[in-house]
Amino acid sequence: MRTRIVRIGNSRGVRIPKLLLEQSGLEGEVEMNADNGSLLIRPVTKPRAGWAAAFREMAAQGDDALLDELPAALSSWDKDEWEWS
Repeated sequence: MRTRIVRIGNSRGVRIPKLLLEQSGLEGEVEMNADNGSLLIRPVTKPRAGWAAAFREMAAQGDDALLDELPAALSSWDKDEWEWS
């Protein structure tokens, strides 16, 4: 599909046809990069997206046990002085 680069104020833009937007699933905020003479437009990804659902699934399957073992002997400082805030 061909289109033209158009002037938008001091910038330039490309009109993206509705069909291409529907096929790509792009909406809202996107990330744009130049790569070897091409423009790449991708949805913005959120760090840790989906983690909450993954943790809930782990808990439901009993796969959320602490893997670290407690130390064999705690020092007196650990027992007497340490406080969680």
